[in-house]
Amino acid sequence: MKINAHAKVNIFLKITGHENGYHTLLSRFMRVETLYDTITLVPQHCESFTIEGCNGIPTASNTVYKAYEVLRDYTGSETLGRFFKTHKVTVTKRIPSQAGLGGGSSDAAAFMRLVNKVCELKLSVETLAKLGSQIGADLPFFIYNYPSANVSGFGEIVEPFDETPLKLELHTPNIGCNTAVVYKTFKENFLNDITPCTFMGWEKHKSTNLLELIGDPVMLNDLYAAARIAYPELKTVAPQGWFFSGSGSTFFKPKT
Repeated sequence: MKINAHAKVNIFLKITGHENGYHTLLSRFMRVETLYDTITLVPQHCESFTIEGCNGIPTASNTVYKAYEVLRDYTGSETLGRFFKTHKVTVTKRIPSQAGLGGGSSDAAAFMRLVNKVCELKLSVETLAKLGSQIGADLPFFIYNYPSANVSGFGEIVEPFDETPLKLELHTPNIGCNTAVVYKTFKENFLNDITPCTFMGWEKHKSTNLLELIGDPVMLNDLYAAARIAYPELKTVAPQGWFFSGSGSTFFKPKT
């Protein structure tokens, strides 16, 4: 019983506003086919929910455990509770953390999809996505599991985009970017400068065309400038001609 939890990149990411304490966005998410964590459910007697492989992250703070709590509270399933007394969760990590690749969110989303099947919870994908959004804004994309999608609102609006995922090269410097810090920096420095007309219609264009036509990583990703203020060392490690994913710190480009 296992499932792969793929990384993502943001081909573009534009902040569209700020409501109720959270930023709204318009972004193209693309699955990274060659980079993924693996979630495995392993038979073992467990006194409580047991998860291994997450580098010392306390269970209560782990996105996978939060996903378990959400499923448990929503369904009230006795089967779910019994299952995790006889199985542990192991996570084989390959996606670096604080890298703009969605590793923690992807792990939680993959866990929800797997458990929904294994424990026969019979929740629709739409319901899973709504529950996942309580944990993090990226979860709905990973739960729908589209190769490429336009994501908007607070992350809860996920619309598949018909294109083949690009073959990508990734470069993650030894810098961890805290998502909350980057968004806070954006709000303090750039929120008042939002001009939606400058990216109108981007969601209709194929990713390869956007990268070629626009070409500027700062223009493509509103969080890049904020990340460079919060983490100035990004300026010295940024490879020329590469693009910036999410709140960072990963750079990417299509393979040639």
